[in-house]
Amino acid sequence: MNLGRPKAVDYTDQAEGVTGIDKRPVDGPVRVAAPGPKGVGASGLTGDAVCELRHHGGNDQAVYAFAREDLDDWERVLGRPLAGGVFGENLTTAGIDVSGAKIGERWRVGPEVVLEVTSGRIPCLTFQGHMGEKGWVRRFTQKGVSGAYLRVIEPGEIRAGDPIEIVHRPDHEVTVAFQFRAVTLERALLPRVLAAGDALHPAARDTARAYVEKYGGSEA
Repeated sequence: MNLGRPKAVDYTDQAEGVTGIDKRPVDGPVRVAAPGPKGVGASGLTGDAVCELRHHGGNDQAVYAFAREDLDDWERVLGRPLAGGVFGENLTTAGIDVSGAKIGERWRVGPEVVLEVTSGRIPCLTFQGHMGEKGWVRRFTQKGVSGAYLRVIEPGEIRAGDPIEIVHRPDHEVTVAFQFRAVTLERALLPRVLAAGDALHPAARDTARAYVEKYGGSEA
């Protein structure tokens, strides 16, 4: 489990020039709850900084998860160690196929908290600046392993090392990776993303509906 603190950097267009992307592992219990609507609410984790509320935070992006196994793969690609939280994730998971999770899938984290998968994470220039890797946005996008944003269904406390149990998996094809490909490199897939229904992040749903209105396709 990882929390960020505001940090002044030269690679963000946030108004005050600060970002909370550099998240670090923490011990002890952390309260998790819905933070409020986009543009007002920040992180779902108490003590975690979200500085750019135009694009981050809010109820549908309350928690960001990335798999340790995928970080390990990036370590091999980049040739350097990657600590938990380096991608700005709150939860560095183990044994969970995060990008293979379905939109609307629900996870119980520890004894209390239930989270619901809403969408993949779209990389930004702040992420690229934080990583210090040339062409990072393109490379991250092409790899197609985005990690997942989640909303809070049942609040409570979590701790580092808490087990994650999949308690609901919807009966549709729309995984996080599928949705990410649809909104980035394979936009012809966008009509099929709508099969995820109301669980889909509202902004992602609006993008898919706009595509259908312009180009046609099924609003399954």
